[in-house]
Amino acid sequence: MEQALWTRARLGRSGPPLDLLTARFQQHVYAPHAHAEYTIGVCVGGSEVIDYRGGHVRTGPGSIVVLDPGEVHTGGPETTTDGYAYRALYADPALLADGTLGGVPHFRDPLIDDPELVAALRLAHTELSACPDPLETESRLPWLLTALARRHSTARAAPDAVPGADHIAFVVRDRLADELLEPPSLADLARDLDLSRYQLLRAFRTTMGIPPYAWLAQHRVTLARRLLETGLRPAEVAPLVGFADQAHLTRWFRRVLGVTPAAYRNSVQDAR
Repeated sequence: MEQALWTRARLGRSGPPLDLLTARFQQHVYAPHAHAEYTIGVCVGGSEVIDYRGGHVRTGPGSIVVLDPGEVHTGGPETTTDGYAYRALYADPALLADGTLGGVPHFRDPLIDDPELVAALRLAHTELSACPDPLETESRLPWLLTALARRHSTARAAPDAVPGADHIAFVVRDRLADELLEPPSLADLARDLDLSRYQLLRAFRTTMGIPPYAWLAQHRVTLARRLLETGLRPAEVAPLVGFADQAHLTRWFRRVLGVTPAAYRNSVQDAR
C-alpha cells in the first residue's frame, strides 16, 4: 500500500516553513531528483535502496540517512515484499549551521548509526506531524539538527558557553508569558538579544532545565487549571491559554498533571 503524508510546520509564528513527510511504500521508486534543503530521514520499516554519489545506500529500521542539498538521488524498495517506511524532514542549510563553525555542514557518509538521535528525531517528527505548533517546532528541530551536524558532519561545534545565560532565559520566559496567545519566534527573540537561535536555546535550557516550548506549555497548563476550576469546559479553556485545540491542551495537561482536563474539572467540581 502506497502512502505519503506531508505536513507543513513553521519555525516560529510567521517563520519559514519546514516540511515533514511520513511515507510507507511497497513498490514506489523515486525518479532522480535533488532538494535545495537537507533531506533527513529515519527508516522505520523495511529497507530502501538509495542511489547516491555513484553508489547504493541501503537503509534499515533505526538508521538515519542525510542527503546534502543539491545532491541527485533516487529511492526505492530493496524488495517489493517488505517495501520501506520512513519519516523525513527537509531542513534549510542554515538550521544545521546555527550551532557549528566552518560553513554549511557536509556529511561524508549519508548513513548514520545513532540510536539516541534516531529516537529523538522520530518522536519529534511524530508529535509535530500531529500538532505542528510553531514554537515547539522551532524549539525542538533546530536543537536536534545542530546535534546531528555536530556529531556526524565535517563542521566543528561552536562554543557552548553563553555569557549572561540566566538573564537571557528570564527575558525569554517573560516575553513568552506576556504573549502566550501569539508567542514571538525564537529567531526574533535571538535577534533582539544579538544571539543565534542556538545560543538562545542553550541559554534557556541551561537555566530553566527545559526548552522554551515546554516551559510555555506548563505555564499554559497552570492557567488552564484556574479556568477549569471556574467551571469552564476544556474546549473553552484551550484557546484562552494559547493551545491549538482541546487535544493539544489534553496532551500537555496529562503530561504535567497525569489526568485529562475533563477529569480534573470534574474532580474539582465534585469537591465543592
